[in-house]
Amino acid sequence: MTPPHQPPHDDPWQTPPAGESPFYGAEAGEGPDMKTEVRQAVVVMVALAALGLALGVLWLWLAPRTPLISDETAVFLKDTEGEEAIAADGTFLLLALGFGVVSAVLVFLFRRRGGIALVAGLALGGLLGAVVAWRAGVWFGPESDVVAHARAVGKGVTFDAPLQLNAKGALLAWPIAAMVVHLALTALFGPRDPEPRWDDWGPSPYGPAPEDATPGGPPRA
Repeated sequence: MTPPHQPPHDDPWQTPPAGESPFYGAEAGEGPDMKTEVRQAVVVMVALAALGLALGVLWLWLAPRTPLISDETAVFLKDTEGEEAIAADGTFLLLALGFGVVSAVLVFLFRRRGGIALVAGLALGGLLGAVVAWRAGVWFGPESDVVAHARAVGKGVTFDAPLQLNAKGALLAWPIAAMVVHLALTALFGPRDPEPRWDDWGPSPYGPAPEDATPGGPPRA
């Protein structure tokens, strides 16, 4: 029943022609290769790690200070009911979430596709950026040696306690927010896969589809 102008196909699951895909057709080869994706992921990771300095400066600027006072024998909290330490952790958490959202949007605009390498670079870069921000805030913040600082300012003089991040789980806010937002943007605005092209498998060995057959005549080419 095979038309004379078409060669017979013995295997119904025949492999499509080289360089083509039954699902994506000519678009199967589009997009960067793995080396390019890894290179882009490394660039994203390094950029986000460097961006952690900006987060650290903002945290140092916006986080409330914990006032201390000394009587030359010990150092005490000036306000025993103050919640500055908790507020500092909350400030870092909110800033990290904001940086995660912004970094995810920038990465999506930089490359409007997903990919394991890019998402891994985004997550690792966000984590490194959070760690850099934490250490930068502590480094550029008030003196970490409380005893030496108390001796330097003298008795009865109020001074700021070192900036600390007590809730270390806040370091995960940046990478988690970045991955969630990037996944949402990719799902909503990323490129869509084209419909499968089943004709790339070749003509069926069982004859043409009913709609391709002409009543009372040979099948249409």
